[in-house]
Amino acid sequence: MAIQIHTILKYKTLHFSHHFKRIIVVFQLESVNFGAVLKLNKLIMQKHLFLGVEAIGQGAIDGGMSGVYAYPGTPSTEITEFIQDHPLAEERNIHRKWSANEKTAFETALGMSYAGKRAMTCMKHVGLNVAADAFVNSAMTGVNGGLILTVADDPSMHSSQNEQDSRFYGKFAMVPILEPSSQQEAYDMAREGFALSELTQVPVMLRITTRMAHSRAGVVCKEVMDENPLSLPKDPRQYILLPAIARRKFKGLLQSQDLFLKLSEESIYNRYEEGADKSMGIVACGIAYNYLMEHYPNNTCPFPVVKVSQYPIPAKQINRLNKECDEILVLEEGAPMVEESLKGFFANGTPIKGRLDGTLPRDGELNPDLIAKALGKEFFPGFAIPEVVANRPPALCMGCGHQDVYVAMNEALDSYSKGRVFSDIGCYTLGALPPYETIFSCVDMGASITMAKGASDAGLIPSVAVIGDSTFAHSGITGLLDAVNEKSSITIVISDNESVSMTGGQDSSAFGKIETICIGVGVDPSHIHTIVPLKKNHAEMVRLFSEEFAYDGVSVIIPRRECIQRAGRKKRNKA
Repeated sequence: MAIQIHTILKYKTLHFSHHFKRIIVVFQLESVNFGAVLKLNKLIMQKHLFLGVEAIGQGAIDGGMSGVYAYPGTPSTEITEFIQDHPLAEERNIHRKWSANEKTAFETALGMSYAGKRAMTCMKHVGLNVAADAFVNSAMTGVNGGLILTVADDPSMHSSQNEQDSRFYGKFAMVPILEPSSQQEAYDMAREGFALSELTQVPVMLRITTRMAHSRAGVVCKEVMDENPLSLPKDPRQYILLPAIARRKFKGLLQSQDLFLKLSEESIYNRYEEGADKSMGIVACGIAYNYLMEHYPNNTCPFPVVKVSQYPIPAKQINRLNKECDEILVLEEGAPMVEESLKGFFANGTPIKGRLDGTLPRDGELNPDLIAKALGKEFFPGFAIPEVVANRPPALCMGCGHQDVYVAMNEALDSYSKGRVFSDIGCYTLGALPPYETIFSCVDMGASITMAKGASDAGLIPSVAVIGDSTFAHSGITGLLDAVNEKSSITIVISDNESVSMTGGQDSSAFGKIETICIGVGVDPSHIHTIVPLKKNHAEMVRLFSEEFAYDGVSVIIPRRECIQRAGRKKRNKA
C-alpha cells in the first residue's frame, strides 16, 4: 500500500463507546494515493475486538435486522445493550426496547417476521423456558422474514438456577441450530442466520455459552445489508394453528428435516479435519473446538476431528469418523446431547467417551485443562486453595433498600415460626444469606407469589412473597390474580428499586405502574401500601408489615427506593 507516513497528518476518533471504537484517517490532499487510503480506512473500520455478545449484535445489524426483542438475563444482556447504543441502529430506527419477559419478546419478534422484516430475540437459557410455547409452535407456523433466537446458556451456573442446555429445545422444535466456536463465527452466524431462516422457513437458534458471550477476539465485519421491505406472508393461513392446519404444518416440518440435514452437511461451520492417529476420533462442538485447538497452536491435531457448529449433527462426517477410528471422544459445552445421540448412532458399538462415562465432568464448564486430561496430555492443575482462604459470598450493596426491607421484615416476623417468606429472582435473593436469612425459596421467575399462595392454601398463615418490580411485571401478575380470585391470605412485598438492577440497571416494564396494576387485578386499595425503605422509616415499616401479616386476605406492600448503583451512575453521568 503506497502511502507515505508524512502524508497522513493526523487521525481522529469519530466514534467511541464502551462497545467499540472506529478510527478514520484524515489526510491532506497532497501526494496521497486516494485508493490506498480508502482501502486503509476500510480495513480499520472492519476490524474490531468484540465480546461474543457484541459480535452477535453487530452481525445482526449488518444482516439487515429491523428489530431486537429481549428481556435482560446474564449472559445474553449485552447483545441488546450493544444494539441500543449502536449509531446505525439509531439511524435505521431498529427496534431495541426491552420486553416485559422472554415470551412477549419472542412473540413480538415473530410478529415482525410475519410482516416480512428480519428480527432477533435474545434471552438466557432459563428464559427460553418462558418463551418455549411460542418457540416450539413457531417451528410449525414458520417465518416470513428471517427470525433468529439467540439463547445464552450458563454452564457452571455463574448467575443462574440451572445448567440446562438449550440445544435440546432446538432439537425438540426440530429447527436448525448454530453454535459458534469463535467470535468471528458468532458474527457470521448472526449476519447470515436470517438468510438461513428465510431459506428453511423456520426460526434458527443461535446458541452460545458464558465464555463465548464474555470473551473477546478480533472480528472482521462485512458489508451491511439492507433491511427487508414490508411484506405479508404468501400463505394467509400460515400462522393459524387450528388442528387441521397444524397437522399439515407439522408434516411439512417433518419433511423439511432432510433439507436441514443437507444444509448441515454442507455448512462451512461443520467440517472433517484429517488426522494421522486413528486410535481416536474427536467430535468438537462449538466453543469446545476452540478449547481443543489451544493444545495444537498450528491447528494440526493428530486425531481426526469433526467440528460441529451447525445442527442437525452432520451424519456423513460422523459416520466417516466412526469407520476410520477405534473410539470417539465427544467435546461439547453443556449436556451430553451429541454424546447420547452417538451412543445410539453406531451399530458396531464404537466406544464413545465424554461426559457420560466420566472422561469429562458431568457438570460445569469445559476448559482446556479438562480437555488436556481427556486427551491424556500433561497439564498443570494449579495450586490448591489454602484453607486459610475463606469463601466470600455475595452481599447486597451498601445502602441498598432491600437491606432495610429485610431488617424490618425480620422484626415483624419475630413472633412467627421461620420459613414463611418466599422469594423470587433478583438482587433481593441475597436475603437468604446472613445476616438476614429471611427468605426460604428461589425457584423461577414469579414463583414467590404462587408458592406463597400454595403455602397459604396448606394452612401456613401468614405467608409472604418477596418479588422485585421487574420480576413482578415479568411473571408475578398472573400469580397475584390467582391470589385475588381466591382471597388468599398472603402478603406480597414488591421491593421496587425502579430498574432491572441485577443485570445492570435496565428499565423496568413496571416503572410507575405497580399500584395501578395491583388495583386493576383486584387488590383492595386499602391494602396497597407504598413506603420508602430507609433506616429512619424502620418503625413505620415494622408496623406496616405486622398489620398486613395479620390481615386475612391479599395485601401488597411496595418499598420503593431507586437502586443505589443506578442512582450513583446517574449522578456520575451528570457530573
